[in-house]
Amino acid sequence: MHMTDGCVVETASGRVRGLVERGVRVFRGIPYAVPPVGALRWKPPQKPAPWSGVRETTSYGNMAIQAENVFGLPTDLLKLFTLGGRQKISEDCLYLNIWTSGLEGRKRPVLFWCHGGAFITGSGSSPWTDGANLCRLDDVVVVSINHRLGALGYLHLEDMAGEQFAGAGTAGMQDIVAALEWVRDNIAAFGGDPANVTIFGESGGGAKVCVLMAMPSARGLFHKAIIQSGPAVQMANREDGARTAHQVLQQLGLAPAEAAKLHALPVSKILEAQNAVQATVGRASFADRRRLGFNPVIDGEVFPGGPFAPEAPTISAHVPLMIGTNKDEMTLFLGHLPWVREATFDNLGEAMTPYLGERASEVIAIYRKAQQGKRADEIGVAIVGDLGVRSLSLAIAERKLAQKAAEVFVYLFAWETPVLNGRLRSCHTLEIPFVFNNLADAPLTGDDPARLALGERMARAWIAFAKTGRPGHADLPAWPAYSTAARPTMIFDTECRLASDPCGVERRVWEDA
Repeated sequence: MHMTDGCVVETASGRVRGLVERGVRVFRGIPYAVPPVGALRWKPPQKPAPWSGVRETTSYGNMAIQAENVFGLPTDLLKLFTLGGRQKISEDCLYLNIWTSGLEGRKRPVLFWCHGGAFITGSGSSPWTDGANLCRLDDVVVVSINHRLGALGYLHLEDMAGEQFAGAGTAGMQDIVAALEWVRDNIAAFGGDPANVTIFGESGGGAKVCVLMAMPSARGLFHKAIIQSGPAVQMANREDGARTAHQVLQQLGLAPAEAAKLHALPVSKILEAQNAVQATVGRASFADRRRLGFNPVIDGEVFPGGPFAPEAPTISAHVPLMIGTNKDEMTLFLGHLPWVREATFDNLGEAMTPYLGERASEVIAIYRKAQQGKRADEIGVAIVGDLGVRSLSLAIAERKLAQKAAEVFVYLFAWETPVLNGRLRSCHTLEIPFVFNNLADAPLTGDDPARLALGERMARAWIAFAKTGRPGHADLPAWPAYSTAARPTMIFDTECRLASDPCGVERRVWEDA
């Protein structure tokens, strides 16, 4: 039953009316900034214009401009992959959504979700990340957002086209900061505590969390951080960003001196150029992927550096961090490719060379010994996942620890999905519906009722961390903070357990890489 009684809230820009859905108050599509269209394309976000009367906020806002299936997933996977939203795409996309256990009284912890999809796709309106079930588990407020993506969010034009494009290479990240400012200024009216905001995100959303931790403008707007399979150690520098911007202008037939014409182009043309440039990134070396294509650009000002190279950002030293990965991240992206399907120990070295160069045979030998009985395809997928996700996540954990200013908690998600004959195992993104306790809306997780208990355990860990800065709770084994001595790691599976330095042999392969 949907009721709208008593669900009107006063924000700084005007009143909004939400719905009550099974006891949770829900507000969808609240504008947190002016639509970044026309002359405001590539400009930093502006505060929303006030309105009179009551604005209906019962349906999600538009999704940011993006292409379909940018990761080229096969159809059998796409059917299970209900990660995307279903809204229309538009440049007018600066909207946020709120789920709250109650509008009155108590100051509830706020969980602020940054969606994944690299920096080119995704939305805050996925059925997997509906915040209502977290509110049903405990007294919390959940916020999700849309922001500019791809060329409209991350086109570093200022070095070639001057001041009129200042900040264009970080526009999408500045949108997220604007949404966090909106939360600071308004969330108390929705029952949330502006002094206790946890930013969390998976994949590209985890990378957004990393970047926020290094942005001076975001300082003080969040108090805890969670990075799920989304480590960003090193982002694009000015040269990288300018190269991508040049490629986009070339695709559009514009010289740098004509960059002002970008404002008049139909957005479909910009997306076409973006797709053409993105296609070249798909073939580039794995190690350079954060520096190519559309990423926040280190401009020395809005985004000063790193975010985690050469060390953790000092401005967020005091922020507790939870960070983790999934056991078989890359089955999602690689499992259907010929080199994986046809892998043997005779041809694996060649397949691994683009990833590892001359280290290929040495690394394969170490993994084969550490993971005896595993097939060649499993070893290959494990190596790429550790190279690109796990080793970088552990590097972030260590650099954060080295500041001796806040606790770090590390997890490994190991539950395997039975769908598609089990070929995905514990793939990238699989933990998201567990974190949000939305397993009924995630066909990727199959239908075994045994998985439901893990969803509740994980959701409660995320809530505990948002409340106290520590994810432990009564339904989990004791979970101490990470240290380089014991490397305690929570393994999330049908049975959760604490392990010391799981896959330590493999971890050491990457230590000096």
